[in-house]
Amino acid sequence: MLLRLERPLAVFDLETTGTRIGRDRIVQIAIVRLLPGGERERYQSLVNPGIPIPPEATAIHGISDRDVATAPRLDDIAGEVLGHLAGCDLAGFNAIRFDVPFLTEELFRTGHAWDTAQLRIVDAQRIFHKKEPRDLSAALKFYTGREHAMAHDALGDVEATADVLLAQLERYPDLPHDVDALGAFSGDRDRSPDAAGKLAFDDRGQVCLSFGKYKGWTLENIGRNDPGYLQWLMSKAELPGSTLAVMRAVLADLQD
Repeated sequence: MLLRLERPLAVFDLETTGTRIGRDRIVQIAIVRLLPGGERERYQSLVNPGIPIPPEATAIHGISDRDVATAPRLDDIAGEVLGHLAGCDLAGFNAIRFDVPFLTEELFRTGHAWDTAQLRIVDAQRIFHKKEPRDLSAALKFYTGREHAMAHDALGDVEATADVLLAQLERYPDLPHDVDALGAFSGDRDRSPDAAGKLAFDDRGQVCLSFGKYKGWTLENIGRNDPGYLQWLMSKAELPGSTLAVMRAVLADLQD
C-alpha cells in the first residue's frame, strides 16, 4: 500500500453556512475511514444548522434550507460522528486551518469534547501547496514555459506578471477580456473597506466589524445598541488611522 497505517485515517469534510468558527454551523459532514487493510468505511449526513443558510453558501455547496429541513441537528448525531472518528488520525483538504477547528468548536457547543491534540492531521492542501508551488515563478513557468530569471526584482516581477496575465487570457477562452469583468472574476469586490482588514462588508454592503465581541455587526447596529463600546473602540490608539477614518466616514454618512 502507498499509505502505511497503524490505525484508521479519517478523511472528513464539512459543508457549512459560512467560514466563521463559533458563528456558522455545519450543514453536511462526510467521513471516509481508510483502514490499515486497505478497506474504506463511509459515513455522511446532512445536518440541520438551526439557522437559515445564506444564499451565497448555497451557491457554493448547493444545500438549501429545504434540503436540511428534516435533517438531524448536530446535537442528535454528535455521538455518531465521534464514533466514526474514534481511534483515528485525521485528514482533509484545508483540515488544519478550517475543518478540524470548526468541528471541534461545534462539538463543544453541543456538549461533546473532542480532543485532537495527540492526533496526527494530514492536510492534502498543504501537501499540494508545498509540492506544487503557486508563486509567480511557478506561474510564469506554467503559462509561458520560461524560468523567472529576475524573481524578487520589482521590475522583473511585474514584467512576469504581465506576461502571465496575457498568457492566461490566451489559455482560457472563457475568461472575460475587459478589466471590469476580470476584476469581478478576481474577487476584487470582496476586499475589506479598510487596508488593515479590521472591517468588512456584510451581505448588503454595509460596513461591519471583523473582530471583537461585535464581529459581524454593522457599525450602525453597534452605534444603536452599544454606542459606548463604539466610542471606546474609536479611541483606541492601536487601531490603524486608515481604519478609524473609514469608521468615521461611515458614521458621518449615517448621521446625515
